[in-house]
Amino acid sequence: MFEYLYLVPILPLAGFLINGLLLGRLPRPVVSFVACTTVGLSFIVSLLLFFELKELPVEARVIEQVLFPWISAGSLHANIGFLLDPLSAVMILVVTGVGFLIHIYSIGYMHHDPCFGRYFTYMNLFMFSMLVLVLADNYLFMFVGWEGVGLCSYLLIGFWYEKQSASDAGKKAFIVNRIGDFGFLIGMFIIFWQVGSLDFRTVMQTAPEVFVAGGALITAACLLMFVGAIGKSAQIPLFVWLPDAMEGPTPVSALIHAATMVTAGVYMIARSNVLYLMAPDALMVVAIIGGATALFAATIGLAQNDIKRVLAYSTVSQLGYMFLACGVASFTAGIFHLMTHAFFKALLFLAAGSVIHAMSNEQDMRKMGGLKKYVPITYATMLIATLTISGIPGFSGFFSKDEILWKAFSSPYGHPILWVIGFVTAGLTAFYMFRLIYLTFHGRERMDDHTRKHLHESPKSMTVPLMALAALSVVGGFVGMPHLFGVTNYFEHWLEPVMAGASQDAASHALAAGGGDTGLELGLMFASVLLVLVAIFMARKFYHQKPELATQMCERLSGVHRILLNKYYVDEIYGAVVVRPLVNGSKFLWRIVDVLFIDGFLNGLATVYSDISQLLRTGQTGRVRTYATVFVTGVAVILALMLFG
Repeated sequence: MFEYLYLVPILPLAGFLINGLLLGRLPRPVVSFVACTTVGLSFIVSLLLFFELKELPVEARVIEQVLFPWISAGSLHANIGFLLDPLSAVMILVVTGVGFLIHIYSIGYMHHDPCFGRYFTYMNLFMFSMLVLVLADNYLFMFVGWEGVGLCSYLLIGFWYEKQSASDAGKKAFIVNRIGDFGFLIGMFIIFWQVGSLDFRTVMQTAPEVFVAGGALITAACLLMFVGAIGKSAQIPLFVWLPDAMEGPTPVSALIHAATMVTAGVYMIARSNVLYLMAPDALMVVAIIGGATALFAATIGLAQNDIKRVLAYSTVSQLGYMFLACGVASFTAGIFHLMTHAFFKALLFLAAGSVIHAMSNEQDMRKMGGLKKYVPITYATMLIATLTISGIPGFSGFFSKDEILWKAFSSPYGHPILWVIGFVTAGLTAFYMFRLIYLTFHGRERMDDHTRKHLHESPKSMTVPLMALAALSVVGGFVGMPHLFGVTNYFEHWLEPVMAGASQDAASHALAAGGGDTGLELGLMFASVLLVLVAIFMARKFYHQKPELATQMCERLSGVHRILLNKYYVDEIYGAVVVRPLVNGSKFLWRIVDVLFIDGFLNGLATVYSDISQLLRTGQTGRVRTYATVFVTGVAVILALMLFG
């Protein structure tokens, strides 16, 4: 079965080529069948590969398939090749599984869109690019997928390019990611300079021999690669593109936020865990940026009124959690949260899309309310996703969030301050997510009469994926239950061959299971659950039982509310400090340097020669008598010079 590994990315590529080359010629049912079937088959192949990999001995769970040589220049040798190991196996299952459900959902959501074929063409290309990214066996080939998802995000965020806001959002995502990608490239150059290879297995085996642990060079390489992750995974200060990505169709938002694109940075750092463990200063920066982003984005989510924008800032915050886990060297916990987040965040976005579909494209929660009775399936599934992201015990988000909090506290690379940041963020997350639930589905109906008359539940093509994701959101966390419950953490055990710190994590968990830190871990877990319950109670009080309290609070803290509503004015600051100076500088170079000096000099030179030519042209009369006179005069002058000179 391993010889068919290449089919995982090739099948979505085939769907892209079929729908792309025959764009406008295929009927909609055929377009959706091709797009969904290719991704579904890719998921089936991924599942078969996972089970076959599972049957191998732990030390043999590394399959490399080189299709053909790609670049051979001097000491640089890069292949078009795929690497299947426990980490990439998890990623392809998440990407193809969640991606397939989003494709199915899109059939109903995009049914009336005139660009139906173009939409599915881009979606299949997105899937192909992400699968190349997670299956590549070297950094250079990974970068091809890395840039591919950047291109697809530009195409899909700006899908409705007739809208200026959508067009601008697509360009913003593309440009911001190019900034991060520059750092990633420089980091790769440093690795190649020292190691002489970009192949993952070679780099991880050789790096401890050629780099000095804690040295400036390995720290610089890790920090520069992290700059790429900051751009791709929307962390401070390059997070500004992700909230604007809401301009694309809602299934696109689900795909970007849950299964592709933004998870790329977390995956890259987890894949490079050997390098980061050699650079503790870089790990500290990753943890600080992740924690700061988690808290920062969560506070913004408190005041947003657009249902998709709340979820966008929630994604930024949850990605911060993942980087916090990686920064305290708990890469397994970061990937575990990546997986559970893919389930509940895809569900949240698709449920939000179902709400928007029912509300005739209205996204402002202030114009909703009382939708529970109109869209019961959407409500039930979104409530499950909200309980999951809030970290209610028994749901998948509880297990992955608690694992991160415990590692932030107990890891040798962690710190109690990092735990406090994650702890507060958990409370804020529960508050703003239940604020969304109460404003959208409970209370009095605030929509207009026309919208109310057309309220309806979404078709089965949309609700069935919601129910499947709801089931995954509930059960998905049980593969990573903590050791203190007296069970095996299967997820940690599965990733142990890939993660350099996994054995250390297992040892610390074994110690906890023996009673060393069990009481402390249970105490911290209880505290986080209690905080979440208090936050839910407060959200119910403010936005369901006594909504006037929320109004009074906003009026009393109007300054703070204004700052949060305007996202700390980060976009305005970037506009004033970065964008406008660049635009004005470009205009200066255009109008003064280019037009006045360069064009002025060249145009002036042309004018001078034109005037000289005009003067000389007067001698060209076309009269033979004039030419003969000039000729004779010239001969006479020459003879005079020869005779008397």
